Amino acid sequence: MKLKPESPTFSIAVGVFYTDGRFLVSRRKQGAHCGGTWEFPGGKQKNGESIEEALRREVEEETGLQFREGLLAHREEYSYRDRTVTLHFFLCLGACHEPQEREGQELSWVTLQELEQLEIPAGNRGFLKVLREQFGDVPKEL
Repeated sequence: MKLKPESPTFSIAVGVFYTDGRFLVSRRKQGAHCGGTWEFPGGKQKNGESIEEALRREVEEETGLQFREGLLAHREEYSYRDRTVTLHFFLCLGACHEPQEREGQELSWVTLQELEQLEIPAGNRGFLKVLREQFGDVPKEL
Protein backbone atom coordinates (compact mmCIF):
# COMPACT_ATOMS: atom_id res chain seq x y z
CA MET A 1 0.00 0.00 0.00
CA LYS A 2 1.34 3.41 -0.99
CA LEU A 3 1.10 6.07 1.72
CA LYS A 4 -0.08 9.53 0.78
CA PRO A 5 2.75 12.05 1.22
CA GLU A 6 2.16 14.55 4.00
CA SER A 7 1.09 17.95 2.76
CA PRO A 8 3.39 20.91 3.46
CA THR A 9 2.74 23.20 6.42
CA PHE A 10 3.23 26.96 6.24
CA SER A 11 3.21 29.67 8.88
CA ILE A 12 1.53 32.79 7.48
CA ALA A 13 1.74 36.36 8.82
CA VAL A 14 -1.40 38.40 8.10
CA GLY A 15 -1.60 42.19 8.45
CA VAL A 16 -4.98 43.70 9.32
CA PHE A 17 -5.12 47.44 8.57
CA TYR A 18 -8.25 49.31 9.61
CA THR A 19 -9.16 52.97 9.24
CA ASP A 20 -12.32 55.01 8.67
CA GLY A 21 -14.48 51.91 9.11
CA ARG A 22 -12.68 49.93 6.38
CA PHE A 23 -10.18 47.09 6.15
CA LEU A 24 -7.37 46.85 3.59
CA VAL A 25 -7.63 43.73 1.43
CA SER A 26 -5.75 42.47 -1.60
CA ARG A 27 -6.80 40.13 -4.37
CA ARG A 28 -4.64 37.06 -4.92
CA LYS A 29 -3.27 36.68 -8.43
CA GLN A 30 -4.94 34.17 -10.72
CA GLY A 31 -2.91 30.96 -10.80
CA ALA A 32 -1.78 31.31 -7.17
CA HIS A 33 -3.17 29.13 -4.37
CA CYS A 34 -6.73 30.44 -3.84
CA GLY A 35 -6.18 32.72 -6.86
CA GLY A 36 -8.71 35.50 -7.36
CA THR A 37 -9.84 35.55 -3.74
CA TRP A 38 -9.56 38.54 -1.41
CA GLU A 39 -7.48 38.49 1.77
CA PHE A 40 -5.61 40.67 4.20
CA PRO A 41 -1.99 41.41 3.09
CA GLY A 42 0.69 39.03 4.28
CA GLY A 43 2.56 35.88 3.42
CA LYS A 44 4.78 32.95 4.36
CA GLN A 45 7.32 33.02 7.13
CA LYS A 46 10.86 32.18 5.92
CA ASN A 47 13.31 29.93 7.76
CA GLY A 48 15.07 31.81 10.57
CA GLU A 49 12.54 34.62 10.51
CA SER A 50 10.17 35.44 13.38
CA ILE A 51 6.48 35.72 12.53
CA GLU A 52 6.68 39.46 13.29
CA GLU A 53 9.61 39.86 10.87
CA ALA A 54 7.63 37.96 8.22
CA LEU A 55 4.67 40.28 8.83
CA ARG A 56 6.73 43.44 8.29
CA ARG A 57 8.57 42.04 5.25
CA GLU A 58 5.48 40.66 3.50
CA VAL A 59 3.32 43.74 4.14
CA GLU A 60 6.04 46.07 2.86
CA GLU A 61 6.71 43.89 -0.22
CA GLU A 62 3.01 43.77 -1.14
CA THR A 63 1.79 47.23 -0.14
CA GLY A 64 4.77 49.44 0.72
CA LEU A 65 3.24 49.97 4.16
CA GLN A 66 5.29 50.21 7.31
CA PHE A 67 3.63 50.37 10.70
CA ARG A 68 4.46 51.16 14.30
CA GLU A 69 3.13 48.02 15.99
CA GLY A 70 1.56 44.68 15.17
CA LEU A 71 -0.68 43.12 17.81
CA LEU A 72 -1.47 39.42 17.48
CA ALA A 73 -5.27 39.27 17.42
CA HIS A 74 -5.96 35.68 16.35
CA ARG A 75 -4.18 32.50 15.35
CA GLU A 76 -5.83 29.72 13.38
CA GLU A 77 -4.73 26.51 11.71
CA TYR A 78 -6.51 25.47 8.55
CA SER A 79 -5.98 22.43 6.33
CA TYR A 80 -6.57 22.76 2.62
CA ARG A 81 -6.45 19.69 0.40
CA ASP A 82 -2.83 20.34 -0.58
CA ARG A 83 -1.39 22.19 2.44
CA THR A 84 -1.89 23.22 6.04
CA VAL A 85 -1.47 26.83 7.11
CA THR A 86 -1.14 28.44 10.51
CA LEU A 87 -2.45 31.98 10.10
CA HIS A 88 -1.27 34.69 12.51
CA PHE A 89 -3.60 37.72 12.23
CA PHE A 90 -2.01 40.96 13.47
CA LEU A 91 -3.76 44.29 13.95
CA CYS A 92 -1.28 46.74 12.39
CA LEU A 93 -1.24 50.12 14.11
CA GLY A 94 0.36 53.39 13.06
CA ALA A 95 0.69 52.91 9.30
CA CYS A 96 2.55 55.88 7.87
CA HIS A 97 1.15 56.31 4.33
CA GLU A 98 -1.28 54.97 1.74
CA PRO A 99 -0.77 51.44 0.38
CA GLN A 100 0.52 50.79 -3.12
CA GLU A 101 -0.09 47.81 -5.41
CA ARG A 102 3.54 46.67 -5.47
CA GLU A 103 3.19 43.08 -6.69
CA GLY A 104 0.50 43.54 -9.31
CA GLN A 105 -2.36 42.62 -7.00
CA GLU A 106 -5.47 44.74 -6.63
CA LEU A 107 -5.92 46.54 -3.28
CA SER A 108 -9.17 47.82 -1.84
CA TRP A 109 -10.56 49.31 1.38
CA VAL A 110 -13.79 47.54 2.40
CA THR A 111 -16.19 47.52 5.34
CA LEU A 112 -16.67 44.34 7.35
CA GLN A 113 -20.06 43.87 5.66
CA GLU A 114 -18.44 44.19 2.22
CA LEU A 115 -15.63 41.86 3.23
CA GLU A 116 -18.14 39.23 4.31
CA GLN A 117 -19.61 39.34 0.77
CA LEU A 118 -16.26 38.85 -1.01
CA GLU A 119 -14.82 35.49 -1.97
CA ILE A 120 -12.05 34.87 0.57
CA PRO A 121 -9.78 31.89 1.27
CA ALA A 122 -11.49 29.37 3.56
CA GLY A 123 -8.70 29.73 6.13
CA ASN A 124 -9.65 33.40 6.66
CA ARG A 125 -13.33 32.82 7.44
CA GLY A 126 -12.70 32.05 11.11
CA PHE A 127 -11.09 35.45 11.63
CA LEU A 128 -14.09 37.23 10.08
CA LYS A 129 -16.29 35.42 12.57
CA VAL A 130 -14.00 36.59 15.40
CA LEU A 131 -14.20 40.19 14.14
CA ARG A 132 -17.99 40.05 14.01
CA GLU A 133 -18.26 38.43 17.48
CA GLN A 134 -15.79 40.80 19.12
CA PHE A 135 -16.86 44.03 17.52
CA GLY A 136 -20.38 43.51 16.17
CA ASP A 137 -20.60 46.58 14.01
CA VAL A 138 -16.91 47.43 13.90
CA PRO A 139 -16.17 50.97 15.13
CA LYS A 140 -14.72 53.63 12.86
CA GLU A 141 -11.29 53.24 14.47
CA LEU A 142 -9.87 50.33 16.47
